[in-house]
Amino acid sequence: MSIQTISTDLAPRPAGPYSQAIAVNGFVYTAGQTPHHPVTGEAIGTTIEEQTRQTIENLKAVLAAGGLALTDVVKATVHLHEPERDRSGFNAVYGEYFSSPYPVRTTVGSFLGNFLVEIDVVAAIPATQTTTTKATPRG
Repeated sequence: MSIQTISTDLAPRPAGPYSQAIAVNGFVYTAGQTPHHPVTGEAIGTTIEEQTRQTIENLKAVLAAGGLALTDVVKATVHLHEPERDRSGFNAVYGEYFSSPYPVRTTVGSFLGNFLVEIDVVAAIPATQTTTTKATPRG
């Protein structure tokens, strides 16, 4: 089994001992992405719509570093700070980025501190593709 780490400066750096993403056995697993600016680390936006856009843009950057796109996503896990209040606004923006067939999704309520949304995804690496050179083998 070959495990490769995937990283990019176009998404926030991990805040602890974990990778932005890992490629293994034909799939890429991302760490949870949040609405934080890749350079300053500040939360972008105050509404669920603004924060969802930034979070998905961060996911796109991590996936792109592995040669993938949102169309390769097969599973999403979504954490909403206020699920009842924010579900509709979140779904509206999510629907701008994902189309049918939609990835399967789990959405849960979570305490997120000073931001409203966190998303991690699993993406399938197309059979004719390997991850790009931005991915590095892990020993």
